[in-house]
Amino acid sequence: MMPPTHMVPTEAEILDNLTTAILYFDSGLILRLLNPAGEMLLEHSAQNVVGSPAELLFPGDEVFIEALREAVATAHPLTEREKLLHLPGHRQTNVDCTITPWIIGEYVDGVMLELSHIDRQLRITREKRLLSQQSTARELLRGLAHEIKNPLSGLRGAAQLLERELIADDLREYTRIIVAEADRLRALVDRMLGPNSRPRMNISNIHEVLERARQLVNVDLPADIRLATDYDPSIPELLFDRDMIFQAVLNIVQNAVHAVGHSGEILLRTRITRNHTIGSVRHRLVAVIHVVDDGPGVPEGLIDRIFYPMVSGRPEGSGLGLAISQSLITQHGGLIECQSRPGHTQFTILLPLGTET
Repeated sequence: MMPPTHMVPTEAEILDNLTTAILYFDSGLILRLLNPAGEMLLEHSAQNVVGSPAELLFPGDEVFIEALREAVATAHPLTEREKLLHLPGHRQTNVDCTITPWIIGEYVDGVMLELSHIDRQLRITREKRLLSQQSTARELLRGLAHEIKNPLSGLRGAAQLLERELIADDLREYTRIIVAEADRLRALVDRMLGPNSRPRMNISNIHEVLERARQLVNVDLPADIRLATDYDPSIPELLFDRDMIFQAVLNIVQNAVHAVGHSGEILLRTRITRNHTIGSVRHRLVAVIHVVDDGPGVPEGLIDRIFYPMVSGRPEGSGLGLAISQSLITQHGGLIECQSRPGHTQFTILLPLGTET
């Protein structure tokens, strides 16, 4: 029996099957070669973009263009990790980037650009961090609640006993204030802890819940704020607690209304995504709910802490709405993420439909 013949792939076949985007620019930074992974990155075929200048392919990123020029001028390679790459159509993506000068003889003929997508790895890392933060915050709050509630109960009971011994009404008023403030603090601690009950799961239509939240917000919505919708009707019915998801969505939409101020636009959008990992669990199907506003954005120093209790970007805010929403969604095996820049803030609610191990 003859051994199988092993065909060695050609250089072109290897290039075409790489998952890394390969772009070759000549010394004038004109694109001359693009592999299929590069076509997917740019969302254009090689036929359409070969011959285009780098400035057109990476619009508004002058620092990156200057790095390409420097590689041509100095013949020195450059590697940058977790670079935010600006792409046509106002798109952005995170990549690991390597710029390699292409040297023929003594001259630099051009540069080869290798771009590896890392959005998925960054997203999984970010989601694990959010889930860890949520778990840590809840454990801290449980311990804090225990330490606060016990003395509050004793304080309240002592005030009630003292009230029975007092004859003058003006003195009793002081004990009533003590009782009322103890009750207020206990209620605040309960709100910080979020719901204690387990989700009551039922098969429901997510868009019915979103419409309920939209209609409630619309009642007091300022005239110059537009609340638009972009629903994907193909999303199947989900297994979830209607009241919990309604409360989570309502908190986020109300937060968006406060963010845009007196005028602006808020968009409720739904989509479906496949084979999506939340934390360390891969889900076959995940319903994605976007709440997008065109307000000033979340302050940069606050973006990593907005799901912590008592953290708010508004002086009058309680800082509990987003923390409670995150707790409600994580009880469904999901997660809330936030991306923000001036003029565009997007909260993303991920609700799994099914899992794979």
